[in-house]
Amino acid sequence: MTEHNNVINKNKIDDIKNKLLEEDTIIDISELFKVFSDSTRLKIIAVLLEGELCVCDLAYLIKSTQSAVSHQLRILKSAKLVKYRKAGKEVYYSVADEHVKKIFLIGKEHINEI
Repeated sequence: MTEHNNVINKNKIDDIKNKLLEEDTIIDISELFKVFSDSTRLKIIAVLLEGELCVCDLAYLIKSTQSAVSHQLRILKSAKLVKYRKAGKEVYYSVADEHVKKIFLIGKEHINEI
């Protein structure tokens, strides 16, 4: 049986260390994915990918209460994953940008591969 030397490849290590993200960036990415970890929030995103909707329509489509949907929308808004616009007394929600759609679809694609 041969022993492996614990000799590191300093050039490779230094190269990788220079490419690593800052700790704050890693934490921010972690927080973003925590928002995606809730199935109700993912249902909301999936529905909003089909178009802009008000809370009552969202609640109906995902079979939830308006109160629960509003709570999840606040979390999604604070994470900048959804945006809203007011039309009179109504508020309409939509996905914030193309990145949200890409993240969602990449997750779906990955799950479908398994």
